[in-house]
Amino acid sequence: MADDRIALRPVARADRQVWGALWRGYLEFYETTLPDETYETAFSRLLTDDPATFRGLIAWEGETALGLVHWVRHPHMWRPEGVIYLQDLYTVPEGRGRGVGRSLIEAVYAAADAAGCPRVYWLTQEDNYAGRMLYDRVARRTSFIKYDRF
Repeated sequence: MADDRIALRPVARADRQVWGALWRGYLEFYETTLPDETYETAFSRLLTDDPATFRGLIAWEGETALGLVHWVRHPHMWRPEGVIYLQDLYTVPEGRGRGVGRSLIEAVYAAADAAGCPRVYWLTQEDNYAGRMLYDRVARRTSFIKYDRF
Protein backbone atom coordinates (compact mmCIF):
# COMPACT_ATOMS: atom_id res chain seq x y z
CA MET A 1 0.00 0.00 0.00
CA ALA A 2 1.29 3.43 -0.93
CA ASP A 3 2.14 6.00 1.69
CA ASP A 4 -0.62 8.64 1.50
CA ARG A 5 1.95 11.42 1.85
CA ILE A 6 3.34 10.57 -1.61
CA ALA A 7 2.13 12.70 -4.51
CA LEU A 8 2.75 11.97 -8.20
CA ARG A 9 3.22 14.89 -10.58
CA PRO A 10 4.15 15.12 -14.26
CA VAL A 11 7.73 16.15 -14.88
CA ALA A 12 7.86 19.96 -15.18
CA ARG A 13 10.50 22.35 -16.48
CA ALA A 14 11.36 23.38 -12.89
CA ASP A 15 12.20 19.73 -12.07
CA ARG A 16 15.32 19.57 -14.25
CA GLN A 17 17.88 19.18 -11.44
CA VAL A 18 15.76 16.84 -9.34
CA TRP A 19 14.83 14.73 -12.35
CA GLY A 20 18.49 14.58 -13.43
CA ALA A 21 19.57 13.30 -10.02
CA LEU A 22 16.84 10.64 -10.04
CA TRP A 23 17.60 9.50 -13.57
CA ARG A 24 21.32 9.41 -12.79
CA GLY A 25 20.52 7.15 -9.81
CA TYR A 26 18.49 4.88 -12.07
CA LEU A 27 21.27 4.67 -14.64
CA GLU A 28 23.87 3.99 -11.94
CA PHE A 29 21.74 1.08 -10.74
CA TYR A 30 22.11 -0.38 -14.24
CA GLU A 31 25.83 0.54 -14.31
CA THR A 32 25.27 2.99 -17.16
CA THR A 33 26.62 6.48 -17.79
CA LEU A 34 25.45 8.82 -20.50
CA PRO A 35 26.82 12.09 -21.88
CA ASP A 36 25.30 15.32 -20.58
CA GLU A 37 23.65 16.05 -23.93
CA THR A 38 21.63 12.83 -23.59
CA TYR A 39 20.18 14.15 -20.32
CA GLU A 40 19.17 17.38 -22.05
CA THR A 41 17.54 15.54 -24.96
CA ALA A 42 15.72 13.13 -22.65
CA PHE A 43 14.43 15.91 -20.42
CA SER A 44 13.19 17.96 -23.36
CA ARG A 45 11.24 14.92 -24.60
CA LEU A 46 9.41 14.76 -21.28
CA LEU A 47 8.25 18.37 -21.64
CA THR A 48 6.71 18.16 -25.10
CA ASP A 49 3.00 17.80 -25.83
CA ASP A 50 3.75 15.37 -28.67
CA PRO A 51 1.78 12.18 -27.86
CA ALA A 52 4.36 10.10 -29.74
CA THR A 53 7.15 10.81 -27.27
CA PHE A 54 7.88 10.08 -23.63
CA ARG A 55 5.84 10.93 -20.57
CA GLY A 56 7.17 11.09 -17.05
CA LEU A 57 6.08 11.39 -13.44
CA ILE A 58 8.01 12.17 -10.28
CA ALA A 59 6.90 10.86 -6.88
CA TRP A 60 7.19 13.49 -4.15
CA GLU A 61 6.89 13.56 -0.38
CA GLY A 62 6.63 17.26 0.30
CA GLU A 63 9.68 18.76 -1.39
CA THR A 64 11.59 15.45 -1.49
CA ALA A 65 11.64 13.50 -4.74
CA LEU A 66 11.35 9.76 -4.13
CA GLY A 67 11.18 8.28 -7.62
CA LEU A 68 10.39 8.58 -11.28
CA VAL A 69 8.80 6.72 -14.14
CA HIS A 70 9.04 7.24 -17.93
CA TRP A 71 6.83 5.62 -20.55
CA VAL A 72 6.03 5.89 -24.23
CA ARG A 73 3.15 4.71 -26.38
CA HIS A 74 4.11 3.04 -29.63
CA PRO A 75 2.42 1.23 -32.52
CA HIS A 76 2.07 -2.53 -32.43
CA MET A 77 1.15 -4.77 -35.35
CA TRP A 78 -1.09 -7.02 -33.25
CA ARG A 79 -2.82 -4.24 -31.32
CA PRO A 80 -4.33 -1.41 -33.38
CA GLU A 81 -4.56 0.75 -30.25
CA GLY A 82 -0.80 0.46 -29.67
CA VAL A 83 1.03 -0.47 -26.49
CA ILE A 84 2.80 1.34 -23.65
CA TYR A 85 6.46 0.66 -22.91
CA LEU A 86 7.43 1.54 -19.34
CA GLN A 87 11.10 2.31 -19.92
CA ASP A 88 12.44 3.68 -16.64
CA LEU A 89 11.25 3.14 -13.07
CA TYR A 90 13.33 4.23 -10.10
CA THR A 91 12.83 4.79 -6.40
CA VAL A 92 15.53 6.31 -4.19
CA PRO A 93 16.77 3.89 -1.51
CA GLU A 94 15.06 5.79 1.34
CA GLY A 95 11.75 5.60 -0.52
CA ARG A 96 11.76 1.86 -1.12
CA GLY A 97 9.23 -0.37 0.60
CA ARG A 98 6.74 2.50 0.88
CA GLY A 99 4.66 1.84 -2.23
CA VAL A 100 6.41 4.44 -4.41
CA GLY A 101 7.26 2.02 -7.22
CA ARG A 102 3.81 0.46 -7.15
CA SER A 103 2.16 3.91 -7.27
CA LEU A 104 4.28 4.89 -10.26
CA ILE A 105 3.43 1.67 -12.13
CA GLU A 106 -0.26 2.05 -11.33
CA ALA A 107 -0.14 5.65 -12.61
CA VAL A 108 1.23 4.37 -15.92
CA TYR A 109 -1.55 1.78 -15.99
CA ALA A 110 -4.10 4.56 -15.45
CA ALA A 111 -2.55 6.71 -18.21
CA ALA A 112 -2.61 3.72 -20.55
CA ASP A 113 -6.27 3.01 -19.78
CA ALA A 114 -7.17 6.68 -20.30
CA ALA A 115 -5.44 6.59 -23.69
CA GLY A 116 -7.37 3.46 -24.71
CA CYS A 117 -4.12 1.54 -24.79
CA PRO A 118 -4.25 -0.91 -21.87
CA ARG A 119 -1.22 -3.11 -22.71
CA VAL A 120 1.81 -2.02 -20.64
CA TYR A 121 5.12 -3.87 -20.64
CA TRP A 122 8.67 -3.40 -19.39
CA LEU A 123 12.01 -5.12 -19.00
CA THR A 124 14.30 -5.61 -16.04
CA GLN A 125 17.51 -7.42 -15.31
CA GLU A 126 17.20 -10.98 -14.09
CA ASP A 127 19.10 -10.16 -10.90
CA ASN A 128 16.90 -7.16 -9.99
CA TYR A 129 15.32 -9.23 -7.23
CA ALA A 130 13.85 -6.36 -5.22
CA GLY A 131 12.19 -4.90 -8.30
CA ARG A 132 10.97 -8.26 -9.46
CA MET A 133 9.25 -8.91 -6.12
CA LEU A 134 7.08 -5.87 -6.86
CA TYR A 135 6.64 -6.67 -10.56
CA ASP A 136 5.41 -10.17 -9.73
CA ARG A 137 2.59 -8.56 -7.70
CA VAL A 138 1.48 -6.04 -10.34
CA ALA A 139 2.12 -7.81 -13.65
CA ARG A 140 2.49 -11.16 -15.37
CA ARG A 141 5.99 -12.30 -16.23
CA THR A 142 6.28 -13.48 -19.83
CA SER A 143 8.52 -16.12 -21.35
CA PHE A 144 10.12 -13.79 -23.90
CA ILE A 145 13.89 -13.39 -24.04
CA LYS A 146 15.38 -10.06 -25.09
CA TYR A 147 18.10 -9.85 -27.74
CA ASP A 148 20.26 -6.82 -28.60
CA ARG A 149 22.21 -6.17 -31.74
CA PHE A 150 25.95 -6.83 -31.38
